[in-house]
Amino acid sequence: MKVMDRKKIALLYLGMIMFFTAFVSNPIAVIEWNETTIDFGEIQLKKPVTVEFTFKNPGMIPIIISDVKPSCGCTVAEFPKYPIGSGNEGKIKVTYDADSPGYFSKTITVYTNTQDGITDLFIKGIVVR
Repeated sequence: MKVMDRKKIALLYLGMIMFFTAFVSNPIAVIEWNETTIDFGEIQLKKPVTVEFTFKNPGMIPIIISDVKPSCGCTVAEFPKYPIGSGNEGKIKVTYDADSPGYFSKTITVYTNTQDGITDLFIKGIVVR
């Protein structure tokens, strides 16, 4: 085997080792949402409605939800305070209490250890008397 061929093979192996080392040493959690927008349709004024956003962890790294922030005080979110392991599912429970009639659209921001780090969930509908 020629010296140049050996150098090329050595460089190729070195490059592969560096690539895989970088990939493995910086693992990122992955989250898959069943849906990110839920339309309530028509709901009654002053009668709270609740929905659950479900997600799955298809990756190898546990998902950690560090915080969930609704866009206003009329919306409350409950979320798991423990890591969601590989292959498992989790839920974020959102309750909306309408205080005025008409169309509404609310954002619930979810902070995680995933690549994007932030996911916005949405609820919307029409409040009737």
